[in-house]
Amino acid sequence: MASLKKILKEKGYESIKFEYTKTNHLEIVAKINKIEGNFIIDTGASSTCVGIDSIDHFNLSAEESDVKAAGAGANNMLTQIALKNKFEIKGWKKKKVDLVLFDLRHVNEALIQHDAEKIHGIIGADILKKGKAIIDYSKKTIFLK
Repeated sequence: MASLKKILKEKGYESIKFEYTKTNHLEIVAKINKIEGNFIIDTGASSTCVGIDSIDHFNLSAEESDVKAAGAGANNMLTQIALKNKFEIKGWKKKKVDLVLFDLRHVNEALIQHDAEKIHGIIGADILKKGKAIIDYSKKTIFLK
């Protein structure tokens, strides 16, 4: 029987390895506007987010937003938005990706308390849906089309 990787490759998927953090989150390196950063894959996050402190790092053009963000440990957080960015995870690329920008300090503080590395952002369902993502937890691989 053919492996999942082989079947998905035949269907045009990219195979991308991820690591588990010490907090058991799925961590991956991605690029925004050709600049690398560390991201957590979060199937429960509706949007892909970048920390406000990483705006300059990724050369983002931030605009004000009326949307309030909510997540684990924080609610009603003010956000900004960065429109039409290039997003890449290994060989998988998308243009014109909109990113939500907000303060991720509470996330990074929690990661640091557990001896995990800080992240630049969170890959959410918007990217996962665009890529028709399939996650193989046992092989530590995400497949994107």
